Amino acid sequence: MYQNSLSVFDSFYSLSEVEVGKHLYWEVAGFQLHGQVFIVMWLVLAALLIFATIGTRDLKQTPEGLQNFMEYAYEFLQDIAKNQIGEEEYRPWVPYVSTVFLFIFGCNWAGALIPWKLIQIPEGELAAPTNDINVTVALALLTSVSYFYAGLSKKGLGYFSRYVSPTPILLPINILEDFTKPLSLSFRLFGNVLADELVVSVFALLVPILIPLPVMTLGLFASSVQALIFSTLSAAYIGEALEDHH
Repeated sequence: MYQNSLSVFDSFYSLSEVEVGKHLYWEVAGFQLHGQVFIVMWLVLAALLIFATIGTRDLKQTPEGLQNFMEYAYEFLQDIAKNQIGEEEYRPWVPYVSTVFLFIFGCNWAGALIPWKLIQIPEGELAAPTNDINVTVALALLTSVSYFYAGLSKKGLGYFSRYVSPTPILLPINILEDFTKPLSLSFRLFGNVLADELVVSVFALLVPILIPLPVMTLGLFASSVQALIFSTLSAAYIGEALEDHH
């Protein structure tokens, strides 16, 4: 009986074990890629595509069922872009803001809901792609490129006049601000997702069965909030680049 109890404890311990800094590396054209990140990202993207295909396959004039939910989700994402960018210029940016939100939301929930530790890989472990700093930095850089493109496409080189407005003394501060935007976006998302996974793992190690459940529920809520914050700030930065400075 003692051996059975010990084996049960060992199984819980293996599920709650935390592996930080270990990665499954793939060599592609001389570059090292984090394999476990790509595996989970592909699964999330496939799930989103399947869900979107099923939800829009048989559209009706009066929405019902999954179509009703899809239209509600679209209106929610559209409102994010409209409120931050403005009613006149938000439409071209709805696809980008929606994609960022759904990708982060899907990755965060995949990391929080699915017991990836049950799937063994040669090195490291499967987890939410957003707990990898490379993914969050890439998402933040996409937002940076987007708001620079938005400003330059509307105002041309006159976009850079914002750096010396209202006075040239603010030039270094405004330049520094543009560098800190992607940093704050990426580190906020990375830190929150990684901290949530570590907290759940520690609670699962200490009290394996009941105590982690409220923490996991809180983690799901926090994951949704992080997706909302990232997409809202991305839209706000794009709106700031598009607005007229007088």
